Amino acid sequence: MNVILAANQFGLSVPNLIAQIIIFLIVFFILKTKAFGPILAMLEQRKQRIAEGEAKLEKISKDLAEANANAQAILDKANADGNRLVKEADESAKALAEKKQQDAIHEASQILAKAREAAQLETDKARSELRREFGRMVSDATSRVTGKVLTTDDQSRINQETAAQVSL
Repeated sequence: MNVILAANQFGLSVPNLIAQIIIFLIVFFILKTKAFGPILAMLEQRKQRIAEGEAKLEKISKDLAEANANAQAILDKANADGNRLVKEADESAKALAEKKQQDAIHEASQILAKAREAAQLETDKARSELRREFGRMVSDATSRVTGKVLTTDDQSRINQETAAQVSL
């Protein structure tokens, strides 16, 4: 009771104070259930959505990092494959060029051999014609010098003797 007397000295009325405390508790209970509760629930939902968003963002960041790593690995592999293909194509081109060069050399040597053979045949033919012509000239000269007409057998014999003596 000393408290009540002390409160009265300061101008406080205990029944009013108790009524105000009860009203405060009722208002507090109503605000807590009707206002603060939904607000706090809404804030909690937002907090959860933010946490979920951050988790999704982190997952997306990890997925993006993995995708970048995979893309880089694919690019590296593609570059390596491309370099290997270029190297193989270069080697193939060199081998083909070498083969073509060898084929060209072989063909050129065959052409030279055929040309030499043709030249030899042409030379032999020219020598044969030259011997015949020389034999005919000797037969003509002999018939003029001797003044007699030579028979075909005489001309053949003189041509053979002349061809045997003349070696070209």
